[in-house]
Amino acid sequence: MGDDRVASFCRFDTLTCSEEAVKYLEEVAIPHPWYRAICLEGRAVGYIYVKMGTKENHCRGEIGYALAFKYWGQGIATLAVKLVVSSVFREFPHLVRLEALVDVENKGSQRVPDKCGFSREGLLRKYCFLKGKTMDVFIYSVISTDPILSS
Repeated sequence: MGDDRVASFCRFDTLTCSEEAVKYLEEVAIPHPWYRAICLEGRAVGYIYVKMGTKENHCRGEIGYALAFKYWGQGIATLAVKLVVSSVFREFPHLVRLEALVDVENKGSQRVPDKCGFSREGLLRKYCFLKGKTMDVFIYSVISTDPILSS
């Protein structure tokens, strides 16, 4: 989270000191209902979360992930997403649909849901405002009844 290359695609700003990291953990990660570290050899190298929909849309969730730059392109985020997808529908029986929103400029992150069996449903133009600009994102989804989940 202290690398501009990673933070540029995320909601958080680049963390510049350990106090900011502790504050992020205390205020964001720990209180979040489903937020996990991605670890290699006992060391956190990224994170993955599942955010549930609102009360009206509780059948839907969103998955998000980030990985330290040093580990990009090694299949680590793909493995983490596969592990989460294989268990999240069992863990949350009310969940029917899991979505991933990926910045159109983040080619590496687009490969993750592609490799995990998500369907790319389309382009959401000017979908969100992040770091002073509006962004286009691709929306991907996987449904609890998709054949990929039973294989």
